[in-house]
Amino acid sequence: MPNVAPERARSAYPYPLLIKRLLEEGVARAPEQEIVYADRKRYRYRELAERVGRLASGLASLGVEPGDTVAVMDWDSHRYLECFFAVPMMGAVLHTVNVRLSPEQILYTINHAEDDVILVNGEFLPLLEKIWDRVEPGKRLVLLDDGAAPPETSLPLAAEYEALLAASDPAHTFGELDEEARATTFYTTGTTGLPKGVYFSHRQLVLHTMASRAALAGPGHGRFNEGDVYMPITPMFHVHAWGIPYVATVLGVKQVYPGRYVPDTLLELLHREKVTFSHCVPTILQMVLGSAGSKGVSLQGWKVIIGGAALPQALARQALDVGIDLYSGYGMSETCPVLTLAQLMPHMEAWPIERQVEVRTKTGRPIPLVQIRIVDDAMNDVPHDGKSAGEIVVRAPWLTQGYLKDPQASDALWAGGWLHTGDMAVIDDDGYLKITDRLKDVIKTGGEWVSSLEIEDLILKHPGVAEVAVIGVPDPKWTERPAAVVVVRAGHEVDEEQLKAQLRDYAARGVISRYAVPERVIFVEALPRTSVGKLDKKLLRARYAS
Repeated sequence: MPNVAPERARSAYPYPLLIKRLLEEGVARAPEQEIVYADRKRYRYRELAERVGRLASGLASLGVEPGDTVAVMDWDSHRYLECFFAVPMMGAVLHTVNVRLSPEQILYTINHAEDDVILVNGEFLPLLEKIWDRVEPGKRLVLLDDGAAPPETSLPLAAEYEALLAASDPAHTFGELDEEARATTFYTTGTTGLPKGVYFSHRQLVLHTMASRAALAGPGHGRFNEGDVYMPITPMFHVHAWGIPYVATVLGVKQVYPGRYVPDTLLELLHREKVTFSHCVPTILQMVLGSAGSKGVSLQGWKVIIGGAALPQALARQALDVGIDLYSGYGMSETCPVLTLAQLMPHMEAWPIERQVEVRTKTGRPIPLVQIRIVDDAMNDVPHDGKSAGEIVVRAPWLTQGYLKDPQASDALWAGGWLHTGDMAVIDDDGYLKITDRLKDVIKTGGEWVSSLEIEDLILKHPGVAEVAVIGVPDPKWTERPAAVVVVRAGHEVDEEQLKAQLRDYAARGVISRYAVPERVIFVEALPRTSVGKLDKKLLRARYAS
């Protein structure tokens, strides 16, 4: 007979996977635990629950209903954490606005997401003033103010955040929702066209939280447990700060939110609040290391996940040498984001640092519930031999199901029933993924494929190189040739021939192809970056195409 679902008692509770369960768990577990916003505010989890209720009640008084969209323009703060819960818990959609986008892109996302209310930090009022005449009418503004006096503005403010909460009910009733209801949306910038909206349901965010929690739990290096102190150094507008604030809340750990990222401020908070667990991009890590070195502050025992860009082995070794327990993580906006973590297997923890660095800087192994394949153009699997490269395609319960109001791009994203990442990678015998390049960044020269990431890593081994980006530039004979754009470390001297000789030596030893030695080395003061801190190779290719 067919296998059908058994009958359920009429009074049985189906327990939908809702974001409010994450908050309830943390408050029940640690009601007296602290939440800190820089040097401005300090309060307890029980007050977090009250403020979440007040925020939902206040937004309802402004007319927000289930299905409406509430946008946030803020630095990392306790307010942002409150929005992570209150907005989706009341059945609305949280739109985390990337404040590093251009004004025109921000205008597009506000209109495209159909925001009903915008919570805006006073620092961003001048930006909104410039575009307000083209913002679709009917949107209400709530001021987020860190100053002693409200800033002057021509914009019509409906309320001030703290005043709104003070006048609202902490005992707001959060009703039951469909777990498939949309909870959040935000926009990712691609190589072409306008930003694309991705979106996630309550169910997806809860499952991502639980899987991330499982991957980070327990003994061993780089783990995130109840005794830790958490501070994100990845913007809360960027993929929910990688979803880790939800994990931190479930655990009931102390949470520290730094506001705007200033290296000395981050260092002060790390030291004063005894932060033990963070995540950031390589650039931020480099800045904190520099600040700590100049001030003689110890970073011993700090655990850090590095994502957003490849973790160079030289930077990893520098961090390990000062006692930071770091490793790579991988994901993207479309994947909520965490897919893999490059944690060491237990037997690897006894390895020499040199061998550990090789593993910690890989892309990692899938966390629970993630299926990963490496495929060729025909969607055939390539061998897991650590050498055969293919595109990463994935399935997991929390991947965006498409791009908001963009069916054509959605179909391309999910071609063949697997989400296409656009990243090229290999997998080794131990199941560790290692990205070799973005599909659009792979350089084809004289019929040979060259990995820009591999060449960058080798160039960074030169002690005088602070940063590098390798790009493909048009060549009439070879189609493309690699070019290296280099930032020299302060106090060092590096010339083009030194770097080419270093790479020619690697080619002679068979580490890379001779075609991979760059035709040109270009020295610059700084490398351009995207709004989330990634190298902007699209801009570099345009700049140096000729």
